[in-house]
Amino acid sequence: MACSHRLQTRTVKNSSSPVWNQSFHFRIHRQLKPCHSFPLQNVMELKVFDQDLVTGDDPVLSVLFDVGTLRAGEFRRESFSLSPQGEGRLEVEFHLQSLADRGEWLVSNGILVARELSCLHVQLEETGDQKSSEHRVQLVVPGSCEGSQEASVGTGTFRFHCPACWEQELCIHLQDAPEEQLKVPLSALPSGQVVRLVFPTSQIPVVAIMATGGGIRAMTSLYGQLAGLKELGLLDCVSYITGASGSTSALANLSEDPEWSQKDLAGPTELLKTQVTKNKLGVLAPSQLQRYRQELAERARLGYPSCFTNLWALINEALLHDEPHDHKLSDQREALSHGQNPLPIYCALNTKGQSLTTLEFGEWCEFSPYEVGFPKYGAFIPSELFGSEFFMGQLMKRLPDSRICCLEGIWSNLYAANLQDSLYWASEPSQFWDRWVRNQANLDKEQVPLLKIEEPPSTAGRIAEFFTDLLTWRPLAQATHNFLCGLHFHKDYFQHPHFSTWKATTLDGLPNQLTPSEPHLCLLDVGYLLNTSCLPLLQPTRDVDLILSLDYNLHGAFQQLQLLGRFCQEQGIPFPPSPEEQLQPRECHTFSDPTCPGAPAVLHFPLVSDSFREYLAPGVRRTPEEAAAGEVNLSSSDYPYHYTKVTYSQEDVDKLLHLTHYNVCNNQEQLLEALRQAVQRRRQRRPH
Repeated sequence: MACSHRLQTRTVKNSSSPVWNQSFHFRIHRQLKPCHSFPLQNVMELKVFDQDLVTGDDPVLSVLFDVGTLRAGEFRRESFSLSPQGEGRLEVEFHLQSLADRGEWLVSNGILVARELSCLHVQLEETGDQKSSEHRVQLVVPGSCEGSQEASVGTGTFRFHCPACWEQELCIHLQDAPEEQLKVPLSALPSGQVVRLVFPTSQIPVVAIMATGGGIRAMTSLYGQLAGLKELGLLDCVSYITGASGSTSALANLSEDPEWSQKDLAGPTELLKTQVTKNKLGVLAPSQLQRYRQELAERARLGYPSCFTNLWALINEALLHDEPHDHKLSDQREALSHGQNPLPIYCALNTKGQSLTTLEFGEWCEFSPYEVGFPKYGAFIPSELFGSEFFMGQLMKRLPDSRICCLEGIWSNLYAANLQDSLYWASEPSQFWDRWVRNQANLDKEQVPLLKIEEPPSTAGRIAEFFTDLLTWRPLAQATHNFLCGLHFHKDYFQHPHFSTWKATTLDGLPNQLTPSEPHLCLLDVGYLLNTSCLPLLQPTRDVDLILSLDYNLHGAFQQLQLLGRFCQEQGIPFPPSPEEQLQPRECHTFSDPTCPGAPAVLHFPLVSDSFREYLAPGVRRTPEEAAAGEVNLSSSDYPYHYTKVTYSQEDVDKLLHLTHYNVCNNQEQLLEALRQAVQRRRQRRPH
């Protein structure tokens, strides 16, 4: 191909007829043919392996396909035989698109072609006060003329020549510390400029991204900001990404691709735009209603408790996808198999049913591809066992691993607050949506509602009658089998340093009223307490140095950060102070506490439109014709970005993506300085 990247699908387990449904993008040049130097130019090599955990993976298929035979705009499905006997075939669909950006500059006499080359100059220096023994370094730019080069630090300048359009990266390996390496996308380096990269050879800081909720607004904004970090070459620095409510949908979608952070995010972003702008009326079509009924009935037959959130989960999936996705949370381990992506952590809040509000009692629950559990109790189970029945820590009945949409129904059910009421009162799908929107239009500000239980009216419409046997008395609670059920408390549990008490209630001193005594968990969107996903990052074992706080609240740029700060102060959790006064919010703010070494630094990105009005890109002023594209309506009481809005116009989604991408890229120096400070703090905290 026009690049030498090797991309890999996720592993489909225990299937003789696997279906991947994954897309990969390559950039090619139609005027070039294979040659001795680049034998796979415009030729795709497809390999299929049978994964083997004990020995090497068994090869099943290896085939070459000349993509130069495709026509622009053409969709072509090819079928490749897996064996000479014709048993089993690999179905692949190809789509060739013409790029609208600047094409590659070529020189040709009609027979031979010379391509435009880029030359990368690399000079390595050892910095810092601690001089170590001689470091041997291996530098690699795949597909370059030079290949790999090895030398000692400080011995000279290295040069690499490769075609200018190739999406390559510079890989730096320390041979005496093979676990430490740096990958720099060449596209992130400005042409003709000197860029200094600090590569710490010890005390590497832990960087995390914290994303708040905010419905479709949060999901869309996170795509834009991750694309900005990718463009700056900083996404590879991130170890964790936490999400709450709407931002969890972005994480779940991206993590279906095992190599998502190593690729251009343009493809996933285009798919996002398609789903965000599509007409949502069809999610309540009769055929869809029947599918919901069948899946909910099947879950009940398998042993899952019935609750309204299960219905919301299926509706939410239909809002964001054209077809049901069979993806599981545990499948995302494939995206972490060799540390290629940040670890995603999804947050929920466990409550006490109707007896107490979320402000009176709540416990943080975190989900990752590996485990689900409560840091408060130090209790976790493998993610594939979430929903199964446990007693005294023993698995009693294993239920099938839920599709991830069922978990998204837990993580992001805040903006379904009026969903059940609207279903009861509406008689037709169009009336349902009209009623739901009207109910939200009277909200002046985006304030988190207390969970309110209302009895349904005595008369029900057509849709309500359809769901009467599916809805429960608890409209938003996620009734899930409690994996803590039956466990006892140690006599000194209250004094345990890792048992985090809840300052607003006395229940933590009454073990017979805590979660292990409940048959079911009652899990909700964390937005019913704090619209943040930061708490998992503050666990001492994660040892996070720098948090990139991505805040999508429209009411108060620092409000949730202040609430989080007070919560941490009450719980005795190290966290830097945020401003109590209402500062004029900028694109990026830095908060740190030099007097508290255990507190992470926070780089806070509120959702604001500051210099974006005047600048199309960092350093590029808008022309008068482009001024309208810089006006973004971020009013908290008005549309287009209210958290209950499920459909955006094409113009509004483009503006939000461009704004959030710009706000990250326009603060490159502040990001780099925060990373340098994180390295310095790590050295001070853990001297060698």
